[in-house]
Amino acid sequence: MPSSSDSPSVQPSVALGDILGSNRGLTSFSSFARMQPSTDTRLSDLSTNTTVLAPLNSAVDALPRKPWEQPADYDLLGADAYEGDGGQDRAKENMRRFVEAHLVPASPWEKEDKIKTLGGKEVWWIVKDGQKVIMPDEVEVERVASQVGNGELWILKGVLNYA
Repeated sequence: MPSSSDSPSVQPSVALGDILGSNRGLTSFSSFARMQPSTDTRLSDLSTNTTVLAPLNSAVDALPRKPWEQPADYDLLGADAYEGDGGQDRAKENMRRFVEAHLVPASPWEKEDKIKTLGGKEVWWIVKDGQKVIMPDEVEVERVASQVGNGELWILKGVLNYA
């Protein structure tokens, strides 16, 4: 029988938007999600189920670039790719893609059930060596942290491909 620390917190009257920011290990992803009006609204809506695949701060920090940066933008526009209004718009769009790559528009989400993220990439999960793993990127799930009224919060040890 799993210990209580292995079991997710169950809060059926609470929304994902309310609990996402309460985990100190997810503050980066939480702030990114709140910056996007469409995802912030979705995560607060108790009638719209979502599985949030939130990467740990350490996983976001380990990225070779910030989530709002894309090599193609630098290739096309140079070092000033994110300057001015146009640069801010590019950064916001890139950040939206990053967040949406980590939102599965279903909950519960069953093993090997292939679903497209809000970003449009097909993902599924398997159990490998006793751990949940998000495929096809093979990102390990640290744990399912919470089950709330509109879905689940899964904590990832890595970042899903969002490019």
